[in-house]
Amino acid sequence: MYALQVGVLASLCVLSHCLPPDKMQLFHIIKTRSIDLNNAHGLTIESRLEKSVEPTGYRLEIEPYLEDALFKGHVSINVTWLEDSSTITVHCAHELEITESEVKAYIPSDSKVPQKIAIKKTSMDPRKPIFTLRLEKSVPKSTVGHLNFSFKGNMQTGSTEAFFKSTYYTNQDVERIVAGTQLRPTNARRMFPCFDEPGYKTIFEVSVVRPRTMLALSNTPVAKTEDINGEPNAVWDHFQRTPPISTFTLGLVIADLKQQGENIVYMDDIGNKIELRVLGRPEYLQALEGVNKKVLRVITQVAYLWQVPLPLTRLDIVALPYYQGVKPVDNWGLIIFKESDLSNRGYLQLAQEISYQWLGGLATPAWWSDAHINKALVGYMAAAVAYTINDGSEMEGKWPMTVLYSLYYEFSKRYPHSRITGMKQETACTKIELLFRMFNYTLGAPTFTKALKSFMKLKQFKTFTGDDIWKALHEAAIEDSRIPSDVDIKTVAASWIDKDRLPLITVKRNTDTSSAMVSQKVYLRERPHDVPDADKMLWWAPIVVWRSDDENFTNSTPITWMRNHRDLNLVNMPDKEHFIIVNPEEIAPFPVNYDDHNWNLISKYLQSEDRTKIPELTRAKLLHDAWNLAYAGELSFATALNMTLFLKHERHHLVWDPVFTMIDHLGRHICSCIDDKFRAYVRNLLTPLYDELKKDVRDDEENWRKSLRSSTRNFLCKAGYKPCILEVQEQYSKWTVDPNPDEGNPISNQYFCPVFRWGTQKEWDFGLQRIICFPPSRKQSERTFLLKTLAGCPRDEFKIEKLLNVTVLEENGNFTETDMFLIFSMLTGSSQGYTTLFNFLTKNWVILKEKYSSRTNIWDNMITAATAQFTTQEGLDLVTNFYVEHQGEFGSAEHIIEKSMRNIREEAKWSADNLPVIEKWLDNYLEAAKKNED
Repeated sequence: MYALQVGVLASLCVLSHCLPPDKMQLFHIIKTRSIDLNNAHGLTIESRLEKSVEPTGYRLEIEPYLEDALFKGHVSINVTWLEDSSTITVHCAHELEITESEVKAYIPSDSKVPQKIAIKKTSMDPRKPIFTLRLEKSVPKSTVGHLNFSFKGNMQTGSTEAFFKSTYYTNQDVERIVAGTQLRPTNARRMFPCFDEPGYKTIFEVSVVRPRTMLALSNTPVAKTEDINGEPNAVWDHFQRTPPISTFTLGLVIADLKQQGENIVYMDDIGNKIELRVLGRPEYLQALEGVNKKVLRVITQVAYLWQVPLPLTRLDIVALPYYQGVKPVDNWGLIIFKESDLSNRGYLQLAQEISYQWLGGLATPAWWSDAHINKALVGYMAAAVAYTINDGSEMEGKWPMTVLYSLYYEFSKRYPHSRITGMKQETACTKIELLFRMFNYTLGAPTFTKALKSFMKLKQFKTFTGDDIWKALHEAAIEDSRIPSDVDIKTVAASWIDKDRLPLITVKRNTDTSSAMVSQKVYLRERPHDVPDADKMLWWAPIVVWRSDDENFTNSTPITWMRNHRDLNLVNMPDKEHFIIVNPEEIAPFPVNYDDHNWNLISKYLQSEDRTKIPELTRAKLLHDAWNLAYAGELSFATALNMTLFLKHERHHLVWDPVFTMIDHLGRHICSCIDDKFRAYVRNLLTPLYDELKKDVRDDEENWRKSLRSSTRNFLCKAGYKPCILEVQEQYSKWTVDPNPDEGNPISNQYFCPVFRWGTQKEWDFGLQRIICFPPSRKQSERTFLLKTLAGCPRDEFKIEKLLNVTVLEENGNFTETDMFLIFSMLTGSSQGYTTLFNFLTKNWVILKEKYSSRTNIWDNMITAATAQFTTQEGLDLVTNFYVEHQGEFGSAEHIIEKSMRNIREEAKWSADNLPVIEKWLDNYLEAAKKNED
């Protein structure tokens, strides 16, 4: 009596081409008609159900009408009453119509036939996607029974969410239909009434009607296929019963698909035996060649990490035509990709989606509040798998630098995320992903893997919370003696997760006593450093130390932990001739500052031939930390710039990766008074690297090499490297002599900026004419890029002023308001740009105020761009005098210029402290470089 009940519907014999449910006849007619369906769906506010009953199994039957984008169905849900209750609630979207409801229960419990329970009333919550059944009598606790619902709804045609339909055309221009599901996170309720919460994991038996010529896929293989009386072109597919799964991992696809390559069966010693299939439309199979072997490589690595078998007999990987989801659909046993995502050469995304079969499918977050931990652990494990397979070549070896540096930047702002919720969630996931990396390092890979295996064995077919993962890690760490007894993994993790900040660890050595004082505080780059409660923020941080007196630059075991304390004293440190490096390899997500003596020791060592003994990620970290700490006011720029001296001999692309960001950032903040010196420094820094990179150019060379050469060349051009300028002018001249220059751009975009920066007025004027004469038939993105470089690249005031005269003062009809916004934005990128705009504004104040003060969008944007970017006392004086002279005349921009003055005041303090130091260092550097050259 506890078996799943198969609902019997008299009208269950449907072809996907037949009439919609409300126009059923005794037989089905294949027909085509067009229905304008508006399936706009707003994001639903998640609502939890009452806990009066829980599901123990589903029998789901779906009949899609593909051409009409409609469907109907029946679901029978086995339930158990958790309390005496006369009310039952299920999730049901407002767009789904329940046409019939029925409740049956075995009362008394030993009865063999279920008793029908009369329904007093049904209601749909007008605000929440909750359908309520009110019964004539209360059902006792522990009773078992069934809920039966018949329903109908619209397939989604405007998006690939819920139960969706899309179309595509074959190479023979034949239209094909595709149907599929994307039920994450709460879209199952848009397809059928259900208990649509991740914690309700139970078995499913699914049946679907499909055209005989198409293929239907679900979470499990087809158990049997049945013909439909009177419907020779349609069949029922009945799928095998699933293991316990959540509603959001239920999946369905109906399409013209073929398998790519041969069947591959993955088997291992832990009990996995899974048939792996890759499917796509026939025309795309060639692009999927080799994907099945990639899937095999990935699942081999993922299964080895988890050490727990998947209860799957088959895993289908589908390249679905014109699927438009942001990410793949990771259904249990059925993963749906965009075609381009599945055919790309990388392993990272494939590793993520296959990892979800274990973490997300086999073990599921109990609620969406734990989904970020799920995503973070999957992200970390996928990166580990990608590195194992091909050394992370698709990421050019830059993980975790790419995410870590963004995290440093975001969390060092006064207001992280700019209050953008989506960005906050992403950075939270990234931070937790880096925490898993930290634990893998500090606990050791064997202990980390042991903990994950223990966790998965305990939570398979069940749900979990973040606490379950931290508990597993803690127990394994204690058992293997990998952490002190007073360190708790959950406490450590919480100290990082609960704050939208990161710590700065400062190490001050006392070589006389062979000790070092370690302190922590909030890491802040943006000024002023006045974050509320900053003095109360503390982290449990692992202190891993490398020391040059033994050159063991591989150890990742902490010598101690900062136990939520402000300060910590380290003893038995090296003598004054040897340096230490704390937090090497970015083991934990925090920058480290040192005393000047230790920085100098590190700098000298990096300039020696022994520097490669320090791994490249740590070399990059030292460089990145020094530069950013100097910008934050925590370190002298002389020390930070000394850390770049070893780059003369450095050739690893990972170490160079942060350098270009540093050059760009500092170049935007120095005054024009030392601009020439800074450019000379950049040329000296980059020329040796570029000379090597351009020697051996190959078509099949690594992407990182191409990228490094391109970045080096672009920054050299920007810095006035003469061979580059001559080359780009030569290329640009091909355009100037073209008899039809407005028909297209015969040269690469990379040549524009150097020509407009260093070229002649005539060359710049030619670019301006191309904007004015730009034909509407060409791509507007080409015009936008040309205008961006025309405005943002020149260093000559005359060029910029001419552009402003044409666009802002004369309001040339070939330029729009959007163009003005773009020009203002580009001018903020250099001191020449915003200074020229400021002078233009002051010189033409009366005319500009009359033209634009009532057009507040342009007016406010112009005032912001012209006044907000100054960084020196001289700039502050200019803006202040301008404000005093025209106080009360700024209209809607009055508060903007007042804010600009406050910000410039902070920047001016920074400039007063740092620009003299930078200029002195540049003078010494350039003098030494000239002597060496002589």
